[in-house]
Amino acid sequence: MRIAVPAETAANEARVAATPETVKKFVALGADVVVQSGAGIGSGLLDGDYEKVGARIAADAAATVKDADVVLAVRRPEASALSGVHPGAAVIAIMDPYGQQEALQRLAGAQVRAFAMELMPRITRAQVMDVLSSQANLAGYRAVLEAAAEYGRAIPMMMTAAGTVPAAKIFIMGVGVAGLQAIATARRLGGVVTATDVRPATKEQVESLGAKFLAVEDDEFKQAQTAGGYAKEMSKEYQAKQAALTTTHIAKQDIVVTTALIPGRPAPVLITAEMVASMRPGSVIVDLAAERGGNCALTKPGEVVKTENHVTIIGHLNIAGRLAATASQLYAKNLFAFLETLIDKESKSLKIDPQDELVKATLLTRDGAIVHPAFAAH
Repeated sequence: MRIAVPAETAANEARVAATPETVKKFVALGADVVVQSGAGIGSGLLDGDYEKVGARIAADAAATVKDADVVLAVRRPEASALSGVHPGAAVIAIMDPYGQQEALQRLAGAQVRAFAMELMPRITRAQVMDVLSSQANLAGYRAVLEAAAEYGRAIPMMMTAAGTVPAAKIFIMGVGVAGLQAIATARRLGGVVTATDVRPATKEQVESLGAKFLAVEDDEFKQAQTAGGYAKEMSKEYQAKQAALTTTHIAKQDIVVTTALIPGRPAPVLITAEMVASMRPGSVIVDLAAERGGNCALTKPGEVVKTENHVTIIGHLNIAGRLAATASQLYAKNLFAFLETLIDKESKSLKIDPQDELVKATLLTRDGAIVHPAFAAH
């Protein structure tokens, strides 16, 4: 069984899909691992680091994927980059399948079995494979550091001989994995932290981290969570009430971090231009939903902008990738944990059970067709 790890081609992607640690484990399982030269350099991993644990280094992408049974990637590879893989090869990556029908059709046409890691079910068995959590955790941490770097004042309260410096007020909007880590990081830096989310279960989590919870706690709020633990889209009436509450709150904040995403939909706008205008000069907004359009109406994806009233809005894409070494370490472990379930230990070959709940949830293409019910043409 040959496992290929090509270098990522996206301009802002420094992560890599395998580390020497996971390559060593694949080799122990009997796999032949081929890594493209330079694939790990953005994460501080040299070709020699891979060679030491038994990988072979290939000069280019074509040589890397030739005769591969498995291709591991961070982002969805183009079908044209998979020429030479074995028919039925497993291609495992963050596939970003929503609204990408043509790209999925091309993958299907390449006769590969494409698996989307972000569709991993949220069940106990799959926790170690949950790429959304592993990467969002880092994004939440990095978001607060990005804000602190742009914010022109100290974060914690400081009592000095020259006077007292007040603590920064930090507001976290959306309390999923990223939001919780953002709260924890902001608290560690000494900020006065408040947070909001439409899911009632998050109130206790927020308070357990020492932050104050802010929400309109009506009947709709009490029902605002899916069985899978995701936020539901709220009614226009609720959104208006919540907006009124957050409008007055945001005007008093120094740093706001937004993390609200609904799978497969554009990011909901939580911060209007009017709200930004109400903020003090020097305030900072970090928009973790920039890749889906942004939670702030003035966010420019991929850019850091300053408004007329001197508020900085950070719209970095792939913020977890700004901690590439750690992000790669965690993502590679997610991939290893999943791929291990697809390998027959005795024959040391790929053995994919179509009835396995992990396969059912993540398999996008097979035998030249899109097979995932959420993306197959109806």
